Amino acid sequence: MECVVQGILEAKHVDALEVLLQGLCGGLRETIKVHEICLKTGPNLGAVASEVHLCCSLSQPEPVWSVRHVGGAMRGAGADQLPALVRPVLEAGISNNSLRFMYSLGYKLDYEMLRTGFSFQLHKTVPIAVTITISVTAVHRLPKIHAVDDPQPVTPGLQMVQVSAPASPDNYSEVVGAISGLAEYLAPLVHLSKPGVPAGIVPTASTAAAALVSRGGITKVL
Repeated sequence: MECVVQGILEAKHVDALEVLLQGLCGGLRETIKVHEICLKTGPNLGAVASEVHLCCSLSQPEPVWSVRHVGGAMRGAGADQLPALVRPVLEAGISNNSLRFMYSLGYKLDYEMLRTGFSFQLHKTVPIAVTITISVTAVHRLPKIHAVDDPQPVTPGLQMVQVSAPASPDNYSEVVGAISGLAEYLAPLVHLSKPGVPAGIVPTASTAAAALVSRGGITKVL
């Protein structure tokens, strides 16, 4: 399973967020360029709908394919009180001909998109060992099927910020706490909340961004 929060950032503040993350994570910036294909089950696979995402990473010389299935969010009074969404996730590497195989199983193309941007990883050891991934991406629609060379931005001027970390039934509360702490740390630039819960744009982000860029980043460790 994974714990996740998301938010929207104006594109003009992306450089400032990158400066902040570089100082905070102190690690290598990874480029994101992913062609994502969403497939849904056809009527011959039963009454319960199923959705999977085939992801092709294009940031390396050779494309790398994976399949990802995201389950429903954890429910209940306790889950409602958590500041991050907790949901089951299954992900595995696949071969480059898997799309044809999925079609043969009865899956149908629902939509596809191209995500571009970058990510950093923050490694924490207290109170538990966890690796938090922070990604900043722009989402593009494809005017023609698989036309990754002709993407069109879905929300020009805005980018998606996502903070996520793997968890288990035994430690998800601690992982949510770690993500929540990071979300508060990034709050001067971006409001982060559960996916599907609008948080809006930080009205004072311009001031915070200018201060970060002028200082050249930070080295404070959470």
